[in-house]
Amino acid sequence: MQKFMVMYLAPAEMMQEWMKKPEAERKAEEMKMQTEWKVWMEAHGAMIHETNATGKTTRITKDSVAPARNDLMLYSVVEGESAEAVAEIFKGHPHFGIPDATIEIMPIRPM
Repeated sequence: MQKFMVMYLAPAEMMQEWMKKPEAERKAEEMKMQTEWKVWMEAHGAMIHETNATGKTTRITKDSVAPARNDLMLYSVVEGESAEAVAEIFKGHPHFGIPDATIEIMPIRPM
């Protein structure tokens, strides 16, 4: 079995618009996705080693340290036979309830 980094992304601009929705509407959509996520986890949770949300981004360059924005919302560490096998379980994932959301998968390689 191989480990993979799974990144859940959504455009930062779209998330700003999402937060402008009326709270009741937004909360209802969020609750629907959370319920669907729980069902998804029941089916695939054995492959998931951890899932965490990300916070505010700080970008460091050789010349500066400054606040930044990116599209990363969450990440998981998943174990599977191949990238294709891991990708297969994420088809139709509840994260896609967020407009323009994507999921990216890449192998984790020991250094």
